[in-house]
Amino acid sequence: MTESVLVAYGTKNGSTARIAEAIAAVLRKNGLTADARPAASADTGVASYDAVVVGGALYAGRWHRDARRFVRRHRAQLAARPVWLFSSGPLDASASERDIPPVSDVRRVLVRLDIREHVTFGGCIEEGARGYMARLILRSGKGGDFRDFGAVEAWAERIGAELVGE
Repeated sequence: MTESVLVAYGTKNGSTARIAEAIAAVLRKNGLTADARPAASADTGVASYDAVVVGGALYAGRWHRDARRFVRRHRAQLAARPVWLFSSGPLDASASERDIPPVSDVRRVLVRLDIREHVTFGGCIEEGARGYMARLILRSGKGGDFRDFGAVEAWAERIGAELVGE
């Protein structure tokens, strides 16, 4: 049986971190030990986890750099345990309305590792967001919070049920 899960994430403005924390909270409710940690600082101790969830924000059609680097650095360890991936990014309701295919960075990971599942959740860019593109998006009026925490929690419930049943 799986006991401990690492939820590693790459984020620029904290929106993806909030999704990762919600996933970890649901996993803990299912009786698992779950830690949500930034992918950039989750380099030590990956081997001490029984399963891993990796998430990354989407920027200009790419998965967050920290998520990409995390997967690359830990590929051998990830290949030896159950792994799920998530992306966050569409700044509209599309992620709640249909399944959004993974971006090319994520597709490469899906091919190289035996990933259990990938899902894309809506993203969030609100006033105060850092980065040139974020400011442009906000100025154009296309920002907002499109995260569906009901969908996030339902997905985490499925992961928890699968891990507890192993």
